[in-house]
Amino acid sequence: MEKNYDLVVVGTGTAGSSIAQACKKAGWDVAIIDRRTFGGTCPQRGCDPKKVLVGAAEWMDWKERMSGKGLAGDAHIDWKELMAFKKTFTEPVPEQTEKKFKELGIDCYHGEAKFESETQIKVDKDVLTGRKIVLATGAQPVQLGLEGEDLMIHSDDFLELEELPKKIIFAGGGYISMEFAHLAARAGAEVEIIHGGERPLEQFDPDLVDLLVKRSEQAGITMHLNTRVESIEKNGDTFTVTGSKDDTQQTFTADLVVHGLGRAPALDVNPEKGNITLGDKGGVQVNEYLQSVSNSNVYAAGDSAETSAPPLTPISSRDSDAVIQNLLNDNSTPIDYPVVPSVAFTVPKIGSVGMTEEEAKKSKQKTKVTYQEITDWFTFKRTNEQAAAFKLITDVEKGTVLGAHILGDNADDLINHFSTAIRLELTFEEMKKTIFAYPTAASDIGSMLNEVE
Repeated sequence: MEKNYDLVVVGTGTAGSSIAQACKKAGWDVAIIDRRTFGGTCPQRGCDPKKVLVGAAEWMDWKERMSGKGLAGDAHIDWKELMAFKKTFTEPVPEQTEKKFKELGIDCYHGEAKFESETQIKVDKDVLTGRKIVLATGAQPVQLGLEGEDLMIHSDDFLELEELPKKIIFAGGGYISMEFAHLAARAGAEVEIIHGGERPLEQFDPDLVDLLVKRSEQAGITMHLNTRVESIEKNGDTFTVTGSKDDTQQTFTADLVVHGLGRAPALDVNPEKGNITLGDKGGVQVNEYLQSVSNSNVYAAGDSAETSAPPLTPISSRDSDAVIQNLLNDNSTPIDYPVVPSVAFTVPKIGSVGMTEEEAKKSKQKTKVTYQEITDWFTFKRTNEQAAAFKLITDVEKGTVLGAHILGDNADDLINHFSTAIRLELTFEEMKKTIFAYPTAASDIGSMLNEVE
């Protein structure tokens, strides 16, 4: 079957769904395609289910920290019950998403989307011609060319494990490995991380990450740093990972190996047939309107677009808002990224927004770096937190915050306050005028600023 549309959207996640619905409500004839269940990564295989599971790890950590300080008795994570609870969030998503599309009159297609020409997408036996096409396909594990690479499971698979293996190796030390490692360790698994760099979570402040590494080891996670994964083999029910450190080979064994060595844009859509030029990171090269530089009929959003922004869900939302305006109003809205906060949901959490210490050293601004461990502050002492610290990068002349980096149980909430302050260029004086409920983590912001002044 061949059919013409005003808009063909590939991908049903945060960006694709928003764009398809907005254009349909504006009177466009819209089709949407996905090779997987409708709804995208975040609510089904990413942020949302991950945080549901991590919540159990956080409570286990509370129990361990407060043992002998008012909490008594045995407690453990029941993996099957936890996974069943997780499914109450994820299983309704595909049906709800597709129902919403159909109620709006959006045509839904399931299958692999491949370009046939600059304006045509083929899905199985259907050929869809789009006056405009949006690629919002998300990301997938990067192909590494390692021997035995296919023996590793991906984050999607980990989130569907019916039983937790006794021993797990996480290859790589990024978000996926660190977050899942903390969950698995507190659920009773023996956990090892093999990472090629000097420290995991390289996007975050090194001093805070060093504290987190110590806390991770206390939780039972073994770190093998400066060690590159070279191959994976399977012998019966056991996996053997071969790695190298300082030109010396090492072997590690486990019941499961998880791929945490990076993700790349999922653009297996025959981009060459669509005259789509890809960038160095594998995303669609776009102009300031998120429009393909080589095919003006095509726009890209979220992980599919090659931009300066990190691959985070809020960026997909930001991109979708811009693409909607540019589709409906003829490239009226250049994309603009404010400071973007980022959080790794380890236990404890680590957050970052704005300028780093390394960037401060290179900056022409007169900056100050303030770092302090704060486990003795009331917020953290009352729960016997073992690792908590902050680092602020400030503009000495303007009296404003340029960057904030936080480790602690409340890092996810605190980092958002600093994101607002940086975005609005609030001075220390203005920030300290804000009255926060006490005693809360936010009420510590004034104390942090006092350490700066």
